[in-house]
This record gives sequence, C-alpha cells and structure tokens, in this order.
Amino acid sequence: MKVLIIGFGSIGQRHYDVLSQLSEVQNIDLVTKQNIENKICYKKLEVVNNINQYDYFLIASETNKHFEQLKYLEKNIKNKIIFCEKPLFESKQDIEIKNNIVFVGYVLRFHPLLEKLKEMIKKEKIILVNAKCGQYLPSWRPNTDYKNCYSAKKDEGGGVLLDLSHEIDYVQWLAGQINEIKSYQVKISDLEINSDDLTMLIGKTNQDIFVNISIDYISKITHRRLLVETLEYTYELDFIENKLVKKDKAGFEEIFSSSNIKRNYMFEQMHLDIFNQQKNICTFKEALEVMQTISTIQEQNR
Repeated sequence: MKVLIIGFGSIGQRHYDVLSQLSEVQNIDLVTKQNIENKICYKKLEVVNNINQYDYFLIASETNKHFEQLKYLEKNIKNKIIFCEKPLFESKQDIEIKNNIVFVGYVLRFHPLLEKLKEMIKKEKIILVNAKCGQYLPSWRPNTDYKNCYSAKKDEGGGVLLDLSHEIDYVQWLAGQINEIKSYQVKISDLEINSDDLTMLIGKTNQDIFVNISIDYISKITHRRLLVETLEYTYELDFIENKLVKKDKAGFEEIFSSSNIKRNYMFEQMHLDIFNQQKNICTFKEALEVMQTISTIQEQNR
C-alpha cells in the first residue's frame, strides 16, 4: 500500500510513525512545506505526480484546509480510501463523496474501555449520557507557546468545540444524533486566545436519550469522563485513569481497567480497522452528523 500524508505537523508525524510500523504499508510520501530527509515531499497537493498511484490518503492539515483538500481529492482520484483528521471541517460544508470512501479520525472510539462500554450497554435502556472533558490549554503542548498554536486561533479552525469534538462523536456513537440542543460556546478565561475556551450543551437524541456535554481549555485538573445512566446500571468511564466502573441498584460494583495502553495504540487500531473490518471507524456520514451538531451550536452562539 502506498500512502500520501497531507500535512506534517505533530498529528501528521504521529500518523507517519504509526503507519510506517504497519506491514500493510510499503511507502509513505508527504505533502508539506518542510524538507524531510530521505522522503519525497510535495509543497502542495496540486503538484503531486501521478496522484492515483497512492492507495491511502491521509489529511492531517489544519482544520480550515480540510474542505478544499477533500474536494480536490474527490475530484482527482477514484476508488481510494481517504482518511481525514477530526473535525471534518471548521463549519458545515456541502460536499458529496461519490468516487472514494472517506473515514474520519475520532480515535477515542478505539479506546478498549469505550469499546467495552458500547458492547455492555447494547441491550440496555439508556436514559442519560454525561460527558465532561477539560485541560488547561497552556499545558497541552509543553514545548510550544499556546498563543501560537492553531487551537488559540479561530480563523485556523481552533477552539474547544472543534478541538474536543471527540465528546460529541462518541456520545452520538453511543446514544444517537443530538437533535434538541441548548448550548453555550464562549471565551470566559484569561487565556490570550480568540477562540472559544468553553462549550456546554444539553440536549436530547433521536433515541430519546438526554445528554449533557461540557468541554473546556480552562481546567487545571485534566479530566475526561463519561457517565452513562441506564435503567439498571450506572457506568463511569475515566479515560485518564483508564478505568470503567459498573454499578447496579443494590450497590454492587464491577471495575474494569486497561492499563499499559501504549501512546499510539488507538491510532494503530484505527488504521488497522480501516484496512480490515471497518467496524468502529467514524464514517463520513457519522462525521457529517457531528458537524451538524457543531453547526447548531455555532449558530446558537453567533
């Protein structure tokens, strides 16, 4: 398999590290303004030689470039697999994919405990899902000035709603499309950024499940937790501690853990799923549904 990675910032480099270890991948070329030793590098997508020589295309550029790059690929290649980093776009776009298959990088779907939770609640009546994620933006990338990263810049597709849209994706993956929404998308901290640092929503899905999502750049205590209430049980998944708790009405508790998750484990599983079963990977349709929720929040808070 020949791979073309478009964008070679930190996330593009991470995908490169993962893919270069997989036996399915024979060759990786890059679209980047950087000069990488011993690699074929194209300065931009439009100058790639014989673009149909590649089997797998990976869009890992800034969010505000995704739409044009995906549109270009859809027009110029056929019967290929395109992977696009999340979120799909910075705002809702009208695009039809007919010539290729597109998947989107909501990698938390490949957390072993989230996969386990999805399996456990499959036959249960879910009544409430509560997801909360927060991390202080200056601590995200310790070796860079947070004010210069794309997260800080609204015009580059930054902001917590887009950055942490994982929460919207996995809540909809578990509970269905959120179709009744009340939301806040605001900048409330003293961070020197022009993007949103807090997004909160309450809503109801097309499966009549109530949801509550809160994501932020402001919490000095890093956390990522998911609470699922069913008629019979409460499930709490702590992504930081890698711990899943299941508790029944009588107070009986089961604890599942998943220690030793290597740094790139979920990325590796995600690409392998694309190459093989395509079981858990976020489809283009599902990613558009995430964009629909994002778009509703953006419109409510203009």
